[in-house]
Amino acid sequence: MIYRNFKEDSLSLLGFGTMRLPVLENGQIDGEQTETMVALAMESGVNYFDTAYPYHSGESEIVIGRILKKYPRNSYRLATKYPGHQIVEKYDPKAIFEEQLEKCGVDYFDYYLLHNVYENSMHIYTDEKIGVMEYFREQKRLGKIRHLGFSSHGRLENLKEFLDLYGDEMEFCQIQLNYLDWTLQQAKEKYELLTQRGIPVWVMEPVRGGKLASLTEKDVKALKEKRPDESVASWSFRFLQELPNVTMILSGMSNVEQMKDNLKTFQNENPLSDGERALLLTIAEGMKQSVPCTSCRYCCDGCPLGLDIPKMIATYNEIVIAPSTNAVMWLDALAAEKLPAACIKCGKCSKICPQGIAVPDVLEEFVTRLEKIPKWADICREREALAKKRRGE
Repeated sequence: MIYRNFKEDSLSLLGFGTMRLPVLENGQIDGEQTETMVALAMESGVNYFDTAYPYHSGESEIVIGRILKKYPRNSYRLATKYPGHQIVEKYDPKAIFEEQLEKCGVDYFDYYLLHNVYENSMHIYTDEKIGVMEYFREQKRLGKIRHLGFSSHGRLENLKEFLDLYGDEMEFCQIQLNYLDWTLQQAKEKYELLTQRGIPVWVMEPVRGGKLASLTEKDVKALKEKRPDESVASWSFRFLQELPNVTMILSGMSNVEQMKDNLKTFQNENPLSDGERALLLTIAEGMKQSVPCTSCRYCCDGCPLGLDIPKMIATYNEIVIAPSTNAVMWLDALAAEKLPAACIKCGKCSKICPQGIAVPDVLEEFVTRLEKIPKWADICREREALAKKRRGE
């Protein structure tokens, strides 16, 4: 097993993410298979287990906590997260934290994260009346949190904003990082920003929710010609293993086969050659098939609604490849009148676009695709419920 040093800890570079645990036909977590996977991970040297308050509707913390109880407490590192991005009145930091300790059956968390700091959750983490930062500072002082960090699906600008406020207190940061998002979602710039600030990087979505493990027949053939004995998924991990500031790579493994394949990849380092790295980035470019927006922003000047059209098109391009949390979170941060559906199809944007993009048509297709994404449908229902509550309905 490959390890990385983090302060006093020696962490397995592969971490077991528990957001996508195996499930039974009734949708409940398959505890027996999960226990088998944990045993296999522990036997192979994995010592980092990552969960969160909302994973599997709150059951992930309970299941993983119950299974890890069978192992010595010093043999593993347990991480979970405070759900500030899903905040409602009952999500009091103290109540949630104490509930998490009880659910996981532990007296302390080795690693604790502020979950998904992004544009629409910044006010929760920075509001002194809620006191999130103050409370978790105190838990760290008391030893109930050994290391405090945060995860983020926010844009680069949002990440900079949060680091300017609390960067000195954050020991690590978890971001979506893979060879596709290296250019698609400015992951390269985020990685470099965190490195410049001296903050170690934890990786989530290394295979883009499975997208990078299911490539086209042509791309699979190209990779197999280079490394016939390695899986397609292993290329994603090899790309990340070479980044010196990456300390933890989380994989949300859903079955024993995925676990075995990942363990094989992380038994030793097998660096990519320059040609292999270039091949991966070429494959990433081929996956984009994007609307050719250059972000010149000419369209924004004439938009009567002041829509951020370049960002919308960039987000649309992401969703065309595969629906991503980052894309949905950015949209969630927008007011209703700034969403793609607000477009009145006046056509002023298309007339001035140097690339000749039929912007209203793209935004209309964007809306259609969004309606098919479960996460976006959930957000819309929550927004409507809040609106009704404000109207007194």
